[in-house]
Amino acid sequence: MMQRPHRRCEGTAMGAIVLDLRPGFGIGPFSLGMPICEAFAQIEQQPTIYDVVHVKYYDEEPLKLDIVISFPDHGFHLRFDPWSQRLRLVEIFDIKRLQMRYHTSLIGGPSTLATFVAVYALFGPTFPGIYDKDRGVYNLFYPGLSFAFPIPGQYTDCVHDREAELPLEFPDGTTPVTCRVSIYDSSTDKKVGVGSLMDKASVPPLPIDSVYMEEVHVKLAEELHFSVRGQNIPFGASPQDVWTELGRPCGIHQKQVDQMVIHSGSDPRPRTTLCGDYFYNYFMRGLDILFDGQTHKVKKFVLHTNYPGHADFNSYIKCNFVIFASEFGGSFQEVNNCKHRITPSTKWEHVK
Repeated sequence: MMQRPHRRCEGTAMGAIVLDLRPGFGIGPFSLGMPICEAFAQIEQQPTIYDVVHVKYYDEEPLKLDIVISFPDHGFHLRFDPWSQRLRLVEIFDIKRLQMRYHTSLIGGPSTLATFVAVYALFGPTFPGIYDKDRGVYNLFYPGLSFAFPIPGQYTDCVHDREAELPLEFPDGTTPVTCRVSIYDSSTDKKVGVGSLMDKASVPPLPIDSVYMEEVHVKLAEELHFSVRGQNIPFGASPQDVWTELGRPCGIHQKQVDQMVIHSGSDPRPRTTLCGDYFYNYFMRGLDILFDGQTHKVKKFVLHTNYPGHADFNSYIKCNFVIFASEFGGSFQEVNNCKHRITPSTKWEHVK
């Protein structure tokens, strides 16, 4: 697992922060289903709060496991689906470091223990939870929200086979304290079981007209087709055509060319010059479009995968492209009939 520190600002006061708890929707400024770029934008806006941030991913196969943004000083992390790069699960793993506000009540942090009795009093009655015998943890569920409580070995009989009386208290008068809080989309509730949140919590569905992660169909040497709103941009299109289809670009810059030439011994550096060609940057679509500086016609498309570990990570939203092999000659309504295709998940061995 690769771990990269995002930032640390000196002089930030340490202590529990207060974030609004929204069961089934998120916590604080972080909402379930949000793209990872939006999460980073929230972090950038509050550098004195989110001063220590770690980004973790599976270095050998980044699309296999979650991309995780972790806040070790605040005791919680965000889990993003590796394919869609959208937030699917929030986990508070150190309740003493984060104080949660639910409506007008506070729970957690160094001063307000998140005990079973306190949780039950705040969130109300619910069905008996599930005891994970292997981990010695009792899981209590509410819609889009779960609490995990460690159970000492001598009291396992109190929670065996869902026979626990709620709120849970031990014979000695004590009550367990939460060791983990999980926030997930409410549609996941029916799929949740013992120890399964890590695998089964899914991202909420996107709105029907959302262009995030829309399929961009690529017909080689011909055009790009955007599947949600039906836009088409062929090679040879003008800047006016592109503006009409995709709107104003996020940025425009000239293409740079590295000229590797022989220099004198006093100046061995390669020179970088500007050529007449220029790019339209659509960061929120994961796309760059290169225009010829003389004819002002589209000559190249650059489709970004926002691959974890790449130098451009978080500069572009992931482009969900489908490149069809050269033998594909049908219409875009027949894309499922094409057997050979390249997507952001296709490995190089298959591409070759």
